[in-house]
Amino acid sequence: MALSTEDVAGIADYARIALDAQELEEMTAYLNDAVRLLEPIRAYGLKGVDPTYHPIGDLSNVMGQDVVDASERALPLDDALRNAGSVEGRYFRVPSILGDGEGDR
Repeated sequence: MALSTEDVAGIADYARIALDAQELEEMTAYLNDAVRLLEPIRAYGLKGVDPTYHPIGDLSNVMGQDVVDASERALPLDDALRNAGSVEGRYFRVPSILGDGEGDR
């Protein structure tokens, strides 16, 4: 199944890649070489083998729910602010990153 220059031009257009005539010819040859390298896989007769879309198979989100249970307790405010470089009231005080000229807030 060889790719034509029209096939490659369509793929390049879809990927928003501009190719001049020489690059189109080179890319067509390159992609046809790549397809040719995959041909031996077809010789193994892979009928009945389900395609794998992820290298780990049926991997799904394995993170737990964000649920606070009775065994967890909040860090007391004094403990949280104890090692802060600068504090204002009950908040961490950090340098401004917005450049509003008010200094640290």
